[in-house]
Amino acid sequence: MKKHSAFTMIELVMVIVVFGIVASIGAEIVASLYKNYLRTRAINRLQSQTEIVLEQIAKRLQYRIKDSVRAIKPGSIVPLPSADGTYGTIEWIGISNESFLGEHDGVSVVPGWSGFIDMDSNNTKLATRTLETPGSRLDFARDIILALTNGDVDMNNENGNLPALIFKNSKPLYNVNSYYSQGGGNYTVRVSKVAGANTRLHIPADDNLTDFDNDGVGSGDLFEQYYLSHTAYALVPVGNASDFNLTLVYNYQPWQGETYTANGTTSVLSEHVSTFRIRQEGDVVRIKLCIHDNNQSGDFDFSACKEKVIF
Repeated sequence: MKKHSAFTMIELVMVIVVFGIVASIGAEIVASLYKNYLRTRAINRLQSQTEIVLEQIAKRLQYRIKDSVRAIKPGSIVPLPSADGTYGTIEWIGISNESFLGEHDGVSVVPGWSGFIDMDSNNTKLATRTLETPGSRLDFARDIILALTNGDVDMNNENGNLPALIFKNSKPLYNVNSYYSQGGGNYTVRVSKVAGANTRLHIPADDNLTDFDNDGVGSGDLFEQYYLSHTAYALVPVGNASDFNLTLVYNYQPWQGETYTANGTTSVLSEHVSTFRIRQEGDVVRIKLCIHDNNQSGDFDFSACKEKVIF
């Protein structure tokens, strides 16, 4: 009869011990790989999120009225170049770039507004408060602004909210707060489209026409170049100093007496922001943004920081 060999009890115990050691090592490796995956995913997500938020801010600041950018904190409003790190909210008037680009008229793309006033035209008159802006299709501009503001700003309705015309080259009276004055400040007047005319603007009677060039001769000086604007913007931190939501407020018209705190539409650009800094040197604006993970991916809290420069 053939004799069969078998494992002894000691051999079985040794095999079980070896398997246990291997399993323990394998579990630690798997756990370490999983933690590294979570960390890598969190870092990549934060970096992508930071880049996207900075790009959103940059696209809006790119089309800003440069002299209108101001910094705000409780009890104080200053031009951005004069602000220090204690100012958290940034506000500016935006150029209506979408309506400037215009629409296709069946032959070519025509701008909604040209940015030029014909001073020699018979339609440019202080007496009737009309401005001839050749090369414009104000009906296109009206349609685009209506769509962007959900019907809130209508160039055909002088009794409602209107876009603002902001003259260029009016720096002798520079005061950043003048852009935010109700009923027209030193540089800003509300404008409507003259019925039946796609190249003629009208300034309502209740808007002030001041001595723009500060020459002391009369009032109502006009400039040949202008911007059109349908909204102001504000970047507002909401929360505590080290963990806050960065919100964008838009679709409000300071020249109509509206403010970002009472009238604007609010959109959260990012949650869990730990650092938001914006400063201006000359015409260059530099932004720094840091977003942290807030322990959403485990027992660690990563942060991604990026900077962007806007000219």
